[in-house]
Amino acid sequence: MPTCSVHPLPYRANPAEYFAVIRHAPGSVLLDSGRPSAERGRYDLLSAWPLEHLAVLPDESGADFLQRLRIHLTQLGRAVLPASVQLPFAGGLIGYLSYDFGRHLETLPSHAKDDLHLPDARFGVYDWALVTDHQAGTSQLVFHPHCADSERQRLIALFSQPTSAPVTAFSLEAPMAPDLDSDAYRQAFERIQAYIQAGDCYQVNFAQRFRAPCQGDAWVAYQALRAACPTPFSGFQSLPDGGAVLSLSPERFVKVSEGHVETRPIKGTRPRGATPEEDAAQAAELLASAKDRAENLMIVDLLRNDLGRTCRIGSVHVPELFSLESYPNVHHLVSSVTGELADAKDALDLIAGSFPGGSITGAPKIRAMQIIDELEPTRRGLYCGSLLYLDVRGEMDSSIAIRSLLVKDGQVCCWGGGGIVADSDWQAEYQESITKVRVLLETLQDL
Repeated sequence: MPTCSVHPLPYRANPAEYFAVIRHAPGSVLLDSGRPSAERGRYDLLSAWPLEHLAVLPDESGADFLQRLRIHLTQLGRAVLPASVQLPFAGGLIGYLSYDFGRHLETLPSHAKDDLHLPDARFGVYDWALVTDHQAGTSQLVFHPHCADSERQRLIALFSQPTSAPVTAFSLEAPMAPDLDSDAYRQAFERIQAYIQAGDCYQVNFAQRFRAPCQGDAWVAYQALRAACPTPFSGFQSLPDGGAVLSLSPERFVKVSEGHVETRPIKGTRPRGATPEEDAAQAAELLASAKDRAENLMIVDLLRNDLGRTCRIGSVHVPELFSLESYPNVHHLVSSVTGELADAKDALDLIAGSFPGGSITGAPKIRAMQIIDELEPTRRGLYCGSLLYLDVRGEMDSSIAIRSLLVKDGQVCCWGGGGIVADSDWQAEYQESITKVRVLLETLQDL
């Protein structure tokens, strides 16, 4: 089996120092564990100058696009890392699936307006990456055998030089404002309640969008957001039109490692308290909430079914249920569902069978997605999609792109949402959708 080569670099806890070197390179992308403040992530992964750009075509089926990704991985060629090296990426695909990639997998209505014009999926094929392992305290360049020796030497020299990032700025030209006022939100909430009472669904994840005109470098905005809200599934992906995807997500979608599958749905939220006593009370209230536990369990059951489409019969389990995870702005209730890929199934089959994540649709999934399309006035784009990598060995990790922003065409967009069930209160849900993103909105407005 061809073997990747690895070149050590000085360990840097903040990936911004290395990413600044390639910030303006074509296809620059950073998958960021949020260290040192976010404690759950282990690896940062960054790259640029992809061999190919792959975007889903408007009328291309999801199956055909995923097969196209599979073909490009095959063309790059399988490879392994040296025996002494444990890293998550050996060359392959890095990119995003928007929430609306689900339209390429399922037949859905088209009520919501597409006013962002973001491709529903976009990936690069990368034959090198700079990977930082915060557990081992290492930063290393990883080169797939395809990568030419001259390119390896160029990259080694590039990342070995002192970096002096140019001074740039980012600012809003008006305050972030919601597309929906509270009355419009209440009307949508009441419509969802009518669907629940009619038996159409059990839960619908309803979201609202905030936006503002902006100017400047989106990378500056990302660094400020990262400092204010460090999370283990963060990421920055440059777009060809000068825009960028910025994600400060705390949530894993699906991970595949040596055929083992894990998903970690978040369902259940409380704001952080102003004092240690108030904070502890909020956390205790969340852990004891029958409503939030019921919401979480609905999604766990949905994801057990989703994973069961691709995993070996009898291998799907729930090793963790209703755990508390705390972030700078909120407490979350999190569970874990695991499985083992069935023979002849791969990570892209898993995506086809489980995308988009059930924690951000509702249950049953397809009916919830139909209701979302009816009641949310605009398409979600990146929000509730996924940032992910998939390497030539079949190793994959992916996020649910909540707490995520899109900078494009002179404006920045951000979304906040939550799961609505039969006993939800519209004012509490409306406030929760704002609480989840308040730190992001305020950080941008303070730049």
